[in-house]
Amino acid sequence: MRKFNRKNDQIRDISIETNINKNSEGSCIIRLGDTHVICTASFENDVPQWLKNSDSGWITAEYGMLPGSTSTRNRREAAKGKQSGRTVEIQRLIGRSLRTVVDLKKIKGSQIILDCDVIQADGGTRTASISGAFVALSLAIKRLLNKKILKENPIKDYLAAISCGILNEEIYVDLDYTEDSQASVDANFIFSQTLGIAEVQVSGERSTFKYEDLKQMIKMSEISVRKIFEIQKKVLN
Repeated sequence: MRKFNRKNDQIRDISIETNINKNSEGSCIIRLGDTHVICTASFENDVPQWLKNSDSGWITAEYGMLPGSTSTRNRREAAKGKQSGRTVEIQRLIGRSLRTVVDLKKIKGSQIILDCDVIQADGGTRTASISGAFVALSLAIKRLLNKKILKENPIKDYLAAISCGILNEEIYVDLDYTEDSQASVDANFIFSQTLGIAEVQVSGERSTFKYEDLKQMIKMSEISVRKIFEIQKKVLN
């Protein structure tokens, strides 16, 4: 039995509060069950060196977990002197996913940086970060259009993400930490609103899985992620 008697295809309670940071072009806090992430979007009238003199802009991301986000203090990576492989992987995933729904030519010569800071973690921090980062990005774009800094909206579609996994031979969506740590198969799916797939991450943590399992995980995730799109639309429109 899942916490709060959740069904296999039922996501945790979700809320998104916008405009929580006056210094950022766009900001929000996304709460997915007991996982809470602050997402901010910052605009820079510059691009990485390798994109200079090109017709493209750039979207990138940084990700981190605050010391108090976990049950035992999570030491700051700055104090360690380097980022973990997990952190690098997740922030690349966030940036890569967002770029799939943005026309980079429409932000030529500039970049938008998404910062995702986990203030409380209970599984699904990367998927919550992606869903929240999209909202922060959208708010930033809206402000930049209003200021006439951008001429056209570069966002092509909505973007949201959800975790999924196999636990005790059953498929569940939106795993909390306990479920995720016990899952035999762990997956993350990133969808556009039109249900195009931006990225799929699936690994057999304790066992292999069948192709039919993968198809069922995608099907259940496609249905469940619609709830996240509904919340995104509600706060952005």
